[in-house]
Amino acid sequence: MSVPEPEPAPEPKIQTIEELRRYLHDGLQLEHATLPPYLIALYSLHPGKNSDAWHVIRVVAVEEMLHLTLVANVLNAVGGTPDLTRTNFVPDYPSYLPCGPDYFKVHLRPFSPEALDTFLKIEKPAQAPTEEDRFVPVDWAALGLTSDGAAPPAAKLAELEESGTVLGLVPGEPTTRFLSIGEFYEEIIRGINHLEDQARKAGKTIFTGDPARQVTPEYFYSGGGDVIVVTGRDTAVAALTLVAEQGEGLYGGIYDSQDEIAHYYRFQQLELGRYYQKGDDPGDPSGPEVNVDWDAVYPVKPDIKLADLTDDPQIHAAATEFNQSYATFLTNVNLAYNGQPDLLLKAVWEMFRIRDSMNRLIRNPLTGHPGANAGPTFEL
Repeated sequence: MSVPEPEPAPEPKIQTIEELRRYLHDGLQLEHATLPPYLIALYSLHPGKNSDAWHVIRVVAVEEMLHLTLVANVLNAVGGTPDLTRTNFVPDYPSYLPCGPDYFKVHLRPFSPEALDTFLKIEKPAQAPTEEDRFVPVDWAALGLTSDGAAPPAAKLAELEESGTVLGLVPGEPTTRFLSIGEFYEEIIRGINHLEDQARKAGKTIFTGDPARQVTPEYFYSGGGDVIVVTGRDTAVAALTLVAEQGEGLYGGIYDSQDEIAHYYRFQQLELGRYYQKGDDPGDPSGPEVNVDWDAVYPVKPDIKLADLTDDPQIHAAATEFNQSYATFLTNVNLAYNGQPDLLLKAVWEMFRIRDSMNRLIRNPLTGHPGANAGPTFEL
């Protein structure tokens, strides 16, 4: 009896080091895009109440900073240059997730059932049943960019990508988005393996970046996992696997390789009203009860913009100041990823100052918007 030949490995979409670096830069944008929604939900909670929700969202937000750092380490290791200050790095909310699916948009909302539903969609494990199912065609007509659904001409696509009008389209693959964050990182890992295999055949390596640009553990303490210093293929794959595991529970696992509960299952605890514990099956937590008070929340106006604050000059000034502070925060993080890792400690301090600025906005009712409070706009 003959043994069937194994299926050939799919051809990776990443064929050049430039493409790999662009994918990784999209990864930076993807990881950051989740931070503003999580932070607004976190600080919309009334102080001293909703401690279960507070703990879950805070842990996830801190771990997103770890993910940002891990992706930056991989990008630096392959000779790329992180840039968190480029135009349109921060999405114009509501927005599709960069490189993610297009069946939902990410909004800036206070903690609510709608916000929680979005968080579950962001982190949802979605291992595709077939190779083709890993990708989602872009509906250009739905985006208002063509009338017939066909992709715009190449020159127009380049213009849209450069301007940031369309976020999350994989460079070189303008008509494709990924089904999930996990699928996106799996494609990057495939690209790393492919390019490193090719380089080694020529006696070379793709890991040519300056080791001094790595953020090492002493510059990042979060309690949400360890920074991995990327020195080659194994550590690069480990870093990106941790990002995917910690986010969506890659391949459906509740716990990641560092024995932490994945973000999807952390959020699911709030939905199902019970904590997970070891031995539980996905969707069936058996631990202590989780208590959520949907009313103990400041009613932040969803997707608030500076234009909504014109009737409140002081609040408008505070929101403008917040945006400037957030730009400073991103600038310090960017410098940390570009050879000054000690500045990451300063950036963490800056993040706490941002928290105080967010609270001043979130706890103020808006003139002309009955039942709605102010909030940060993240318009940089």
